[in-house]
Amino acid sequence: MTNAKPVLVSGVKPTGDLHIGNYFGAMRQFVELTKEGKYRPYIFVADYHALNTMQDAEEMRARTLEVVMAYLAIGLDPNDVVFFKQSDVPTHTELCWIFDTITTMPYLMRAHAFKDAEAKNKEICVGTFNYPMLMAADILLYDADVVPVGADQKQHIEIARDTAEKFNRTFKTETFKLPEPYIMPDVAVVPGTDGRKMSKSYNNVIPLFCSRDELTKAVMSIVTDSSGERPENVYALHKLVRSEQELEQVYAQHNGNYKALKETLIQDLYNYFAPINAKYEELKKDPSAIYDLLEKGKIEARAVSEAKMEEVRKAIGVAN
Repeated sequence: MTNAKPVLVSGVKPTGDLHIGNYFGAMRQFVELTKEGKYRPYIFVADYHALNTMQDAEEMRARTLEVVMAYLAIGLDPNDVVFFKQSDVPTHTELCWIFDTITTMPYLMRAHAFKDAEAKNKEICVGTFNYPMLMAADILLYDADVVPVGADQKQHIEIARDTAEKFNRTFKTETFKLPEPYIMPDVAVVPGTDGRKMSKSYNNVIPLFCSRDELTKAVMSIVTDSSGERPENVYALHKLVRSEQELEQVYAQHNGNYKALKETLIQDLYNYFAPINAKYEELKKDPSAIYDLLEKGKIEARAVSEAKMEEVRKAIGVAN
């Protein structure tokens, strides 16, 4: 099956509450990229990847719905993308096994996630060790031309390219296309309430979907430095939703009054995210529409990936 447009592939793990750092750091740029019309996007909920850290069936079901609704709420157009669950397409794990048979353990031991876990003396599950092979399968099944990633995730695409080359060389074929990383420009590093990078692991986040009271509590907890005229942590978040020219006047008017500046930030964040929150709440009322979307995506993703797997099976000699 051929596509008129270059193919873009990306996976989203359903592993926790989203925060505004996720939105400004990647989600917003990703949605804009899919709107450009240059690509045929395949976007999947990476629920099998999530199993490395989430072993609760009810949470998995709930988080899967949440991540789909979140991307729709921020502007992803279901008419422009193929949206599906990784677990709904069996070829992902089938191809992963085939890649396992041509991949050495020393090679996988160089993967960042494994090295990080090893450095922390964690008991490392096979899924964490092996996840680059499943990720390579995710990408290569759809003849991906580009995969949007942050600069720190470029290794994932390098591993997929290495695997494609090794498969083609080993089985004397040209089955797999070599994907390119798309390093998203202007990716913001969003500070958390304590000034460090916003992260769930630091417990310093401002939720993407929350009530006015929850937003107020988070913003009021932002750490400020009383030695300066401008609270830099507050300002760094503020300039994500207001121009610096506008903020110059606001911060001059409330010079030294950190409480007033935080209250202004609360209102500006509330106004900015109100349409997204409203869309999210609307989507929550009709989960059946989300299931229908995933079912539609499953049908197309299976058709495309099964055609590629037929090539793979013939190349390795298990099909005629």
